[in-house]
Amino acid sequence: MDKISSIAVLGTYDTKGEELLFLKERVEKQGLRALMINVGTKKPASCDVDLDLFTSLHDRGVLSEGRNRDEMIQVMRKEAKDAVKALYDKGEICGIVSAGGGSGTHLCTGIMRVLPLGVPKVMLSTVASRDMSNVVGTKDITMMHSVSDILGINSILGGMLDKAAAAVCAMARSDWMFGKDSPRIALSFFGFITQAAEQIRSILEDKGYEVVTFHANGTGGRAMEELAEEGYFDGILDLATHELADHLMNGYCGNIGPHRFEPVSGKPLPRLVVPGGLDCAVLEFDRHNIPEQYKDRKIFFYDFRSAIRLNEIETQTIARQLSTRLNPAGEMVKVLIPMQGWSVADHVDGPLYDPDMNDLFIQTFKKNLAPAIPILKEDFHINDLSFAKKAADMMDEMIVSINRVG
Repeated sequence: MDKISSIAVLGTYDTKGEELLFLKERVEKQGLRALMINVGTKKPASCDVDLDLFTSLHDRGVLSEGRNRDEMIQVMRKEAKDAVKALYDKGEICGIVSAGGGSGTHLCTGIMRVLPLGVPKVMLSTVASRDMSNVVGTKDITMMHSVSDILGINSILGGMLDKAAAAVCAMARSDWMFGKDSPRIALSFFGFITQAAEQIRSILEDKGYEVVTFHANGTGGRAMEELAEEGYFDGILDLATHELADHLMNGYCGNIGPHRFEPVSGKPLPRLVVPGGLDCAVLEFDRHNIPEQYKDRKIFFYDFRSAIRLNEIETQTIARQLSTRLNPAGEMVKVLIPMQGWSVADHVDGPLYDPDMNDLFIQTFKKNLAPAIPILKEDFHINDLSFAKKAADMMDEMIVSINRVG
């Protein structure tokens, strides 16, 4: 950590000035500097701050009384993101902390998202006990529930603010570094192909790679794509493409976003694609409450979730969707298909085994896939060690080939 850097204490100092000033003081009590940034949209800060973005925008005529509240928040968010990113790029801040209610949480976490992975981001919020999936998204934002409302310093809120300050300062002081300078591979996986992921990871690490795994649960896939865009990886082994099936069926892991599987801009990035989990969609029901429309399907009962075998229309649809997303990347992509099954439930005598449906996927996929993208078939199950060796070898060869050309 840069010794001259500060912790940004971000918030709506027009309405939460007393509480944010206390938070700033608790950061300083931890021995770090604090830099106060006002992002309130109603009036100037109620105390002296280091950066009052309300005043800046108001003086420029950007924040006017004629604007709607939601419009002013959008303007402030854009201004604050630019300001916070500039402060970080200049080495003036090494972490960020805030406290607020519903609106403050929405505004301040949106601003925090501009900072890269690893920069401490702590949000003390009155609404942290709600569903925060859209607030946190793919970012490493730490949410703390304030328990009491944020209105005046009392024995409960004061303690929570102090702990938020202690948390962000401890994070900023952390200094662990990965001990190897190795090429890095992103590996997607989910529960039905865990054995495959474990074997592939081990083989790639023996080859000298660092392997970063991402759970294909919607958020994990989006995080992987975002980090790839930021240049974190030398290759992507997309072992679990299951998210696409859940996206189609509104399943448990379906929030894939618009850019999943699409080409990464910037440097050439090889992607090896495997239809891991594309035999099924995972939905939230168990054997005791099967939805009527799925009672005639092949079903793998897992826990509170169950996997249904995709039908012909669904299978053809995801085959076309995957090919459409992969085609723009052209020769940066290769496809490897295990012909003996695509998940723990898709094997001989398994509850989802249906080789004819897998063949239908392959036919439709190949028909719609760009000629520049090769499809290789291996007569193994996805969880077989032999398949793991083939996938790891192909990923290695793709990365070596790109580096040789580069």
